[in-house]
Amino acid sequence: MIQMQMIFSSARSVTIELIDMGIYEMNTMYEIFIDGRLVKKTNKIVESIYGLKPATTYEITLKYKGEASSFAVTTKKEYVTLNVKDFGAKGDGQKDDTGAIQAAILSCPADSRVYIPQGTYKITSLFLKSNLTLEIGEQAVLSAFTDRSKFAILPGVIQNYEETEEYNLGSWEGNPLDTFASIITGINVENVVICGQGIIDGCTDFDNWWKYTTTKEGGAFRPRMIFLNHCKNIILQGITVQNSPSWNIHPYFTNHFKAIDIKVLGPADSRNTDGLDPESCYDVEIVGCYFSVGDDCIAIKSGKIYMGKKLKTPTKKVRIRQTCMRDGHGAITLGSEIAAGVNDLKVENCLFLHTDRGLRIKTRRGRGKDSVLDKIEFKNIVMDHVKAPFVANSFYFCDPDGRGEYVGTLEALPVDDRTPVLGNFKFSNIVCTNCHFTGSYIHGLPEQKIKSIEMENVDISYYEEAQTGVAAMMLACEPTSKQGVFINNVERVILKNVSVSGNEGEALLLDNIEELIVD
Repeated sequence: MIQMQMIFSSARSVTIELIDMGIYEMNTMYEIFIDGRLVKKTNKIVESIYGLKPATTYEITLKYKGEASSFAVTTKKEYVTLNVKDFGAKGDGQKDDTGAIQAAILSCPADSRVYIPQGTYKITSLFLKSNLTLEIGEQAVLSAFTDRSKFAILPGVIQNYEETEEYNLGSWEGNPLDTFASIITGINVENVVICGQGIIDGCTDFDNWWKYTTTKEGGAFRPRMIFLNHCKNIILQGITVQNSPSWNIHPYFTNHFKAIDIKVLGPADSRNTDGLDPESCYDVEIVGCYFSVGDDCIAIKSGKIYMGKKLKTPTKKVRIRQTCMRDGHGAITLGSEIAAGVNDLKVENCLFLHTDRGLRIKTRRGRGKDSVLDKIEFKNIVMDHVKAPFVANSFYFCDPDGRGEYVGTLEALPVDDRTPVLGNFKFSNIVCTNCHFTGSYIHGLPEQKIKSIEMENVDISYYEEAQTGVAAMMLACEPTSKQGVFINNVERVILKNVSVSGNEGEALLLDNIEELIVD
C-alpha cells in the first residue's frame, strides 16, 4: 500500500509526500487523481497539485503498480483575490511593475491572496506584509532590474535615540553591513506564504552583479533574491528562484520557516550564490526541494564574531529531507559564519549529485567559544560524483587574517574565548559512489578536538578517473585523489560497517584519536 501525507495546503494548492518510497524520486511513475480525474503523472516523492478552489473538499487518490491510496483534503478559505493587473501591472517585460504589485500587496486583507498571472513583470524590490499569500502563477516571471541605482539600501546598523541599542536591517556574510534591498524583502513580518508555479529571476550575470564579489559597488553590497529579516511563520512553496545577485534565499533571525517543493537555480560559475542560508534561525524545514547553484546549496549560519558574540543566537532545529543538491561547492554546509553555533540538524533521505563536498563544515579559530556545532545527523543519503563526501575543516582560511599563523597552524594553541567547538556528528546508511578527492577529510583542532564522529553503514567507492583536488580550504591541505577516510583530532570515533573501495593507499587514515571503536 502506497502511503502519503499532506505537508502543505493553501486555498489553491496542496503538497503531498510519499512515505518510504525512495529518496527524492522513484524509478517509475505514479498517478495522481482528484475526484477521480487524472491530473498528474510523476515520480517525485514530494509533489504539489494546483488549480484547486478555496474551501472545497477533494478526494486525492494515488495509483502505483495497481495499488491505490486515497485521502480527503479541504482547502483553506479565501476572502478575496487581488490580481496585480487590476492594479496597473502590465507583465509585458518592459514596464516597471514594482509599484503596481506593491500596491496590491499593501492592499491585501487577511485570508486573501495577491495573484500574479502569466507574464513577465519587471521589478526592483517588493516588500512583504504580514498575513499575506503571494501566488506567482504558472508562466509568470518576476524579472528583476539590475541597475543598482533603482534599488533602496538597507543600512546595516542604526543606533536608537539613546544610543544604547542597534537596529539591524542590512546583512552581508555574517556582519551587519549596508546591502541593497533584495528582490523580495520581508522585515518583521509573519504568516506569509509565497507560492505557485512561477519564477523569480534575478537576471544576474558577471557584468551587472557577480563580478563584485566582496566590494560595495554603488554604496552597498549585493542583494539577495529573498531576504527575511526577523520574520516568523514563513512558507515558500512551489516557486523557482534563479540567477540571484548573491545568496538566493536568506532567512535571518527568522523562526518557523519552511521551503517546500521549490527549485533554486544558478550557473555553476556564479559567485556567492548559495541556495538557502538560514542564519540564526529556529525551526527550519526544507522538504522536496531542488538546488543547483554556483556555491553551497544549503549553508547554515549564525553570524560572524560581532553578531555571534553580541546576540548569541544559534541556528537550531533544522530538518532537511527528500531534497536534491546538485553542482554546488557543498551540498549541506555549516559555516563559515557560525560564531553563535548550530544545534540539532537532521538531514535524511537526500540526494547529493556532483557537488564538491557532501557535508561541509567551515570553521576556524576566532569564531569564538559560542560557536558550538552539536547534534548533527545525516542518514539515508545517496551521493554520486561528490568529490569529497565528508569534510570538516577547522582551519578555514577566510577573512583578512585567514592565512595567518593563528588560523593556520597545526600546533596546539591555548584554548580561550576565540576557540570554537565541534561536538557530536553521526552519519548512517550513506552510499557514496564515484568519489574523487577523498572519502572523508575531518580535521579537528589539536587543542579542542571534535567530541565524537560516528559512521555506521557507510559505503565509499571511487571514480576510476578521479580528479586530483584539495578537499578543504586550509593551508595544510594538499591535493589528493582517491584518499581513504581521514579523521584527525577527535575524542571518540565509532566506525561500524564502513566500506572503502577503489581508493589508493590506506582505507582508514586516523590520527590523534583518543577512543576508537571499529566494527
